[in-house]
Amino acid sequence: MATEELAKLVSAIERQTTADDVYETVVPALRLSRFSAPSDLVAVVYEPSLCVVAQGAKEVLLEDETYRLAPTQALLVSVDLPVSARVVEASPGRPYFAVRIALDPAVVGELLAEGMPASPLGPPARGLAVTPIEPPLLDAVTRLTVLLDSPQDILPLAPLVLREITYRLLTGPQGSRLCQIALAGAPAQRIAHAIRWLKDHFTGPLRIESLAKHVRMSPSAFHLHFKSVTAMSPLQYQKRLRLLEARRLMLGEGLDAAETAFRVGYESPSQFGREYRRMFGAPPRQHVSALKIEAQPTN
Repeated sequence: MATEELAKLVSAIERQTTADDVYETVVPALRLSRFSAPSDLVAVVYEPSLCVVAQGAKEVLLEDETYRLAPTQALLVSVDLPVSARVVEASPGRPYFAVRIALDPAVVGELLAEGMPASPLGPPARGLAVTPIEPPLLDAVTRLTVLLDSPQDILPLAPLVLREITYRLLTGPQGSRLCQIALAGAPAQRIAHAIRWLKDHFTGPLRIESLAKHVRMSPSAFHLHFKSVTAMSPLQYQKRLRLLEARRLMLGEGLDAAETAFRVGYESPSQFGREYRRMFGAPPRQHVSALKIEAQPTN
């Protein structure tokens, strides 16, 4: 049954994609990916989402942890996480096909408020996990993707299928990860609030005591739970956000390294250069030049 459903999902993605790329769709929460060869590591920020690989395989690196995602498996991300990702299995004859579905924490809260049984509060779990995808969830993901073939059905039906997908996740083996970020007072929910604050204020100075107080936790508990969810310290998390924004500014707005360093919160361009090289493997100017060359169309 899973093999048949995956074949339907592959066909649905193939009908909507024509070349190697990541595709936004008319369903705002749904993105499709198609690649015909393995890719290099790319640093990105994953927002709360579900990723399902229909064909091929992918690796996601969170600090020193590696998560491999293949067909019949789902990647659940419950909070915003800076990661590195790459396609590891793909060929022209069997391209990598995948869908990513953004998850709305508000819908999680609504379902819990409507009487869904909540998992008991416990230590915060990692904000990323790979788990086997159960048939009802795979069926819902496929139906959402197939809706792209019938644009007239998207407006009335897509919200219902997205809600069903959230429900399937909450009642599945990783449901506690979503429950924890929606339950008032749960440590993981407080860490989720801290992560959202960091995303909005990453260019400013980070005072752990102030942020811990903001989410009503002691500094020691805040640091412990933050690392449990993200696999990194708050300062490491802030650094990754700064460097990802720096890359965007240099690529998209053409800023030089010194100006970029100050724009993202560094007081020392030399420190920025060292940390940028440590994360991306090359100095800022060299790395951005290489990315621009890669982005140029080929004849």
